[in-house]
Amino acid sequence: MAIIRPFRGYLPVPDQAKEISSPPYDVLSSEEAREIVKSNPKSFLRIIKPEIEFDNINNVSIKRIHEVARKNLDELIENKKFLRDNKPCLYLYQISMGQHTQTGVVSEVSVQEYDNGLIKKHEHTRPEKENDRTKHIEITNANTGPVFLTFKNDGNFKNLIKNVTEMRPYISFKADDSTIHSIWKLKSNLIINNIVNYFKPIRNLYIADGHHRAAAASRVKKIKQDLNSIHSGQESYNFFLSVIFPHDQIQILGYNRLVYPRPIDQENLMDLISINFKISELSKGRQPDSRNSIVMYYSGSWYDLKFKEKLPSNYFVSTLSASILQNYLLKPFFNIEDPRTSDKLEFIGGTRGLKELENMCSKKMIAFVMYPVKIDDLFIVADAGQVMPPKSTWFEPKLRSGVVVRLLD
Repeated sequence: MAIIRPFRGYLPVPDQAKEISSPPYDVLSSEEAREIVKSNPKSFLRIIKPEIEFDNINNVSIKRIHEVARKNLDELIENKKFLRDNKPCLYLYQISMGQHTQTGVVSEVSVQEYDNGLIKKHEHTRPEKENDRTKHIEITNANTGPVFLTFKNDGNFKNLIKNVTEMRPYISFKADDSTIHSIWKLKSNLIINNIVNYFKPIRNLYIADGHHRAAAASRVKKIKQDLNSIHSGQESYNFFLSVIFPHDQIQILGYNRLVYPRPIDQENLMDLISINFKISELSKGRQPDSRNSIVMYYSGSWYDLKFKEKLPSNYFVSTLSASILQNYLLKPFFNIEDPRTSDKLEFIGGTRGLKELENMCSKKMIAFVMYPVKIDDLFIVADAGQVMPPKSTWFEPKLRSGVVVRLLD
């Protein structure tokens, strides 16, 4: 069963929610975050990316960095920029981007269900990033950003929340990227119980985005449990903040690649690629039309690369576009052994169009446009206990941080 619980959330005052809320911590570099904060000192980036408060962090401990995050969060609360609900609530979070709209429920979910594999994952975490988020949660004593979860929707969730979304939201604003973010508070015990009961028969939740935050929540639970001689399992550290969206509302874009190859001329490059791929020159850039198709931009021209071989049917991950690129091109010909650590590779989110990809791609680079992973692909991989290649999924639109915050008290 999927255990979800209401909680007493901290929300920004509605007329300042746009200024305070921010993109997630992992979609901006520290330099980009510093530029935003220069013009908007209220930004929640000062909490979720506290390294931007230091000119140089080389000699600063991770503990000290996240102590600044705690101080900044405390100031927002003390200055009444964030207000706490006086009773446990669930919340609805709706995001609209153009014609696309998705609506999910903000709740606590169980760390124990994550540890037991009932909340399923589809990618590995990186130790240094997991360590950072663990310290962040431990020191701030808060979930400052939600884990983005999904579930296999039977079609009834929309009817369950329909009456609420027809009412005026507590918070609604248009972010700088033109996405619209709305929050409704669910205070009625009847509505809360209906939603809690709706999720009880659902066996699995799936992590769409936020694997490091979920893993860090598990580690914090262990730390706090070991320090608590009367641990009951109901303490707030046994749960973490999530937004749960139905699977049929989720939008996944391609996660494209820029490669900095070793010195190589165009003729040799095409010879190498043609070993495993059929190459067709394109008159202009386009999205790949199938999982075994990769679109490449190199030296001013676009190409369609169709994988020649029949892929094995006994290991689904190997059929994903990112796996084909890695196994049959990046690794054998560009010596990229581990895409997570290679300095020859840069990952570009799918919201950046083909023209922007062209502009980013100098003569020394090659761009690869990837076929997007489908939500059913994610389910297949997670249900099989497998993991996708790094940076396989780009979920869009992005959740904002700082619209609902949960303290561990």
